[in-house]
Amino acid sequence: MQEDPINEQTGEEEDFPYRTEFKKKSIRSYVIRAGRMTEGQRRAFDNYWGPYGLSLFDGSIDPKEVFGREAPVVLEIGFGMGDSLLEMAKAEQDKDFIGIEVHPPGVGRLINNAGKEELKNLRVYMADAVDVLNDCIADGSLDRFQLYFPDPWHKKKHQKRRIVQPEFVKLLCNKLKPGGLMHMATDWENYAEQMLEVLEAETMLENTAGKGNYAPRPEFRPQTKFERRGERLGHGVWDLLYKKK
Repeated sequence: MQEDPINEQTGEEEDFPYRTEFKKKSIRSYVIRAGRMTEGQRRAFDNYWGPYGLSLFDGSIDPKEVFGREAPVVLEIGFGMGDSLLEMAKAEQDKDFIGIEVHPPGVGRLINNAGKEELKNLRVYMADAVDVLNDCIADGSLDRFQLYFPDPWHKKKHQKRRIVQPEFVKLLCNKLKPGGLMHMATDWENYAEQMLEVLEAETMLENTAGKGNYAPRPEFRPQTKFERRGERLGHGVWDLLYKKK
């Protein structure tokens, strides 16, 4: 059987009609890695992208219109395969969740599972997160922001690609409501230190664990299998939980 050709720019299969959306920029915090999708993940886009998918190019959204109700809005960037985001959406059905991810297999898995569960409080962008924040999310509209285990870009020459930079955090602060929560977690100590430095320097934020401190994992963030395995091996995980003043 002939393999589907891979688009060199996006790493996606050429015959797959659903594309990761982004605007051209010089430095991105991710690389869209070529990865084969399962048949189930591919079918999920045909079956469930309609009810769950949002497009960067549709511009600004009103969550009340998108979800058909008024409720607190939680936005997560980089949900990976989507298991923990699905778990949170199921556990907190009084809130509406928006997930952003660039990798089609993870998006396919999440919307497939959400569709089977008939979840109503979840929507998904397959797009560049900064573009979505700039073009689609209104200022002062988010009750909680989540960034869990982002790519650490551990080589020093690549660290400029890390998503957590002062201008990114300022952008997030603008999107949060007063009193809204900003929650990040990483298992790379060096990245945790950078996150702490950047978040502490942002005057719009207050550390809920006290100045200069990491926070205990909040109950709303599920532990992943990967995290539990790391814990058994003695690997650390650092949570940072800030409130917008």
